[in-house]
Amino acid sequence: MEKVLGKVTCFITRKIDNKLELLLIQHPSAGIQIPAGTVEINEDSYQAAIREAIEETGLKEFVKCKAIGSQEQNLEGKYIIFNNAKIYSKPDTSSFQWAEIRRGITVLHERKHGEFVQISYKEGDKYPEPNYISYQITGWVEETNLAIKITRQFYHLQSNSEFNEWEIETDNHTFKLFWSQLDNLPQIVSPQNEWLDYFLKEMNNLI
Repeated sequence: MEKVLGKVTCFITRKIDNKLELLLIQHPSAGIQIPAGTVEINEDSYQAAIREAIEETGLKEFVKCKAIGSQEQNLEGKYIIFNNAKIYSKPDTSSFQWAEIRRGITVLHERKHGEFVQISYKEGDKYPEPNYISYQITGWVEETNLAIKITRQFYHLQSNSEFNEWEIETDNHTFKLFWSQLDNLPQIVSPQNEWLDYFLKEMNNLI
């Protein structure tokens, strides 16, 4: 059976002075983003949306959480880690195992050898146009730990938060959270800016 990795995107809103605001994340090196993440094993997308919203924003309660659409994506020249994958120096589990990449990370396809795939994971000093590669992993993983298809579920969550701006530390980064009026959103990093279409369509249906 083809492996399909689940992802979720959380559009979190609040209403202030009868104006709708969207909660956004300022990543220290990767631009302005929408809260999103990976569905864990034995977790459904609704549970993942609530968990990711809490983990990425620090908010504890939401008035409502509603599914508003989904998107399927087939990766080309890339894989996504389906199970936490050990990285080997050679296409052989008896070779030196020196790193591990967690579920949900997208990696580049280098070559295939038997039941192994050589992959590369790269991080730049900034995103989406890095000046240089600051961190890189290249090695062999078992193909059974990889997937090429993603299903992303979009959710609209409502909040009564009175905080306007705050910071949260996660994944060894400090993220700034802030609300932005829906009719005056800042530039959101690609391809997340395209996800807004699902949310705006839902908002238009409510008018």
